[in-house]
Amino acid sequence: MSHEPSPLEHLSAADIDRIMEMGWEDRTPFEAIEAQFGLAEKDVIALMRREMKLTSFQMWRKRMTGRATKHRALQAEEPRHFKSNQQRSISLNKISKR
Repeated sequence: MSHEPSPLEHLSAADIDRIMEMGWEDRTPFEAIEAQFGLAEKDVIALMRREMKLTSFQMWRKRMTGRATKHRALQAEEPRHFKSNQQRSISLNKISKR
């Protein structure tokens, strides 16, 4: 019986903190977390369940379930939120300089 390593095993404490922060953000889709950290939605849910108190996890799941902004497929084609051109770009979890 082979044991496949969990995608959560390779994460640093800083990665876990950032993933949890992204998980709580309404406008960060699960696909963005997957692109940066290689975690599918089910892995993010497992991480949140593991790291949070039960009541906090339940509150998070209730907020995220069916939320269009957490799933790119459910989002409108053009974003309706304003992004200032003064806002810094974020790529691969590092803030780029202008």
